Amino acid sequence: MQVIAGVVYGAGMSFAADVKLALVPRGPHPFFAPWEQAAADAKEAFGLAAAQYAVPQEWQLDLQNKLIESLAAQGYNAFGIFPGDASGTNETMAELDAFGAPSVAIGGCTQSPSPAKFCLATDVYRSAYLGTKALIEAMGGKGAIMHAGSRLVDPNTQLRIAAIDKAIEEAGPDVTLYQHVTDTDSQETGDAKINGVLAANAANIDGIIATGYVSSVIAARALENLGDGRIKMIGIDDDPIVLEAIEKGVIQGTMAQNPYGQAYIAGYALKRMLEGCTMKADAQFDENPQNSTFIDSGTLLISKDNIGSYRDELKAIADDIIESFDNKYLTCG
Repeated sequence: MQVIAGVVYGAGMSFAADVKLALVPRGPHPFFAPWEQAAADAKEAFGLAAAQYAVPQEWQLDLQNKLIESLAAQGYNAFGIFPGDASGTNETMAELDAFGAPSVAIGGCTQSPSPAKFCLATDVYRSAYLGTKALIEAMGGKGAIMHAGSRLVDPNTQLRIAAIDKAIEEAGPDVTLYQHVTDTDSQETGDAKINGVLAANAANIDGIIATGYVSSVIAARALENLGDGRIKMIGIDDDPIVLEAIEKGVIQGTMAQNPYGQAYIAGYALKRMLEGCTMKADAQFDENPQNSTFIDSGTLLISKDNIGSYRDELKAIADDIIESFDNKYLTCG
């Protein structure tokens, strides 16, 4: 065995220079775009042999699985995967693990128990709760709130609905829920639903909390078209249209997730595992009702005050998680 920088190397262990990282989302989506830079930065920062952001052509589980199989055949041995299916992706991860290629679920979790070493994603309940609280403050503590959300059958949507309901309840009788408008993920459907509600009932709505990427873009555009500035809004993610709406004062903010941090942290953790570290049996993970190995990748509110610095803030969150990662989650040596 050999000890390098406090890491004990031996049979079955790899040097960082042997680690080939693959980051594989389910399909094309702007949310995952920061993974490409994160892959490049992780390669340089952690001395990896290779790091690739590889995107299936469409949102289909079989296409994602085939791409992962192809990358494994090319020698990639560390995988950060956005699950194409909460249960179906477990089979692919188990196959990777059997061949000595660890994987982590990033951006979303697989169903527990899972062969993923851990799940690194946004605490969607906390994000929606904080976003709704910020919206209520922007509304002056009174008025009716419309929620524009993702697929109703998505467990994350159910968590976000619960968080929004909780924040509204805590605000007291002057704040009410107008409606949860869900299934707004596609541009066509989301446009019809959100603009349809606003066309008929804008006068009865004082605030919008949007908890989906597409719904945030659609709602921001809709409020700009209305043009009166009366309805306040907090969205999610940092699409350029949403950021521009913040700068113009059309909306008040958006809840940043940390896709860059998810991918960057995954690169570090997978490298350490291939160096011989294992997940602690008694690791204290963040509380999550759907996954027992959940790690919150962080969130923050983007507003006019920090629109120029929020990316640095998200990077700092990722660096803080990495700094404590070994002590909190790993057994090495």
